[in-house]
Amino acid sequence: MLPTGAPGLGPVPALEPLTYPGRPVTAPALLDGGTLLPLTAVPGPHRVGGWRLGPDPDRTLDDVLRARGLPPAGQRHPVLAVGSNACPAQVSYKLTRRDIPAAVPMVPVRLRGIGVGSSAHIGTPGYVAAAPFTDPHSEVTLVAGWLDAAQLAVVDATEAHYHRVLLPGDRFPMTLPSGERLSGAYLYVGRHGVLAGPDGGPRPAGPQPALLTELLSGSAALRRILGPGPEAWVARAAADSAVRSEARRIFRAEGRVLPQEEFAPYVDDGAEVRTYDDLPPIGGEAGLRRSPTRGD
Repeated sequence: MLPTGAPGLGPVPALEPLTYPGRPVTAPALLDGGTLLPLTAVPGPHRVGGWRLGPDPDRTLDDVLRARGLPPAGQRHPVLAVGSNACPAQVSYKLTRRDIPAAVPMVPVRLRGIGVGSSAHIGTPGYVAAAPFTDPHSEVTLVAGWLDAAQLAVVDATEAHYHRVLLPGDRFPMTLPSGERLSGAYLYVGRHGVLAGPDGGPRPAGPQPALLTELLSGSAALRRILGPGPEAWVARAAADSAVRSEARRIFRAEGRVLPQEEFAPYVDDGAEVRTYDDLPPIGGEAGLRRSPTRGD
């Protein structure tokens, strides 16, 4: 029997589509299976692996990960989330159903130059997932998960409608709660573009019931295959891939899709995957201590 979520983390959007994107992490934490352990940012010379986990000032994140035989922060890959990958219940569900340990540091990151819109496709569970778009005037807080190689492979497999790109920190400034400026982090960008709003710009992401209601009210074609309301939408979309494909065609035919060509220079699906240790901080390479790895 598949796991159905963990008490205290909230609903799993994959199982309850109208709750998408789920309850996000709001402060640094280590997702530890079905619980969140508080993670305290340490300003100064320490990177994420040296942050304090729990009340013991001498107990670091890397201490705990190593004690469990898991890769430390420096050997993991920082991945920004615009949708349900910011939700620990969803991340735990994705990993545990593939028998992968759900031990993931999750950290809010302040990011400039990126907005959060709605992808021009319907996901397998029936919801309209979030997707990023470029906006030089936008500043948002996204959650970054530090995924090890096995975890990243699992999450990649759930993001078939996205490219994972390495977003450069000099072009899109990203700052951790400790003040560290990342030189890069991964981001899933949509393959289908984002939905346009009434003003012609990207439609901001929002609560799923309101989004689906607005989309249905503006399109007789969508009402015909997915109406009359959000509950019917997710039920019909989840049950039939042909319905999901037809909705994507309707989005395009009705002129609702904005391509995100600005991300094209960063798309390289064959590129070597870089770790946090491979991405030294901006402006503090000499002052910030590298997360120690096995063999250092």
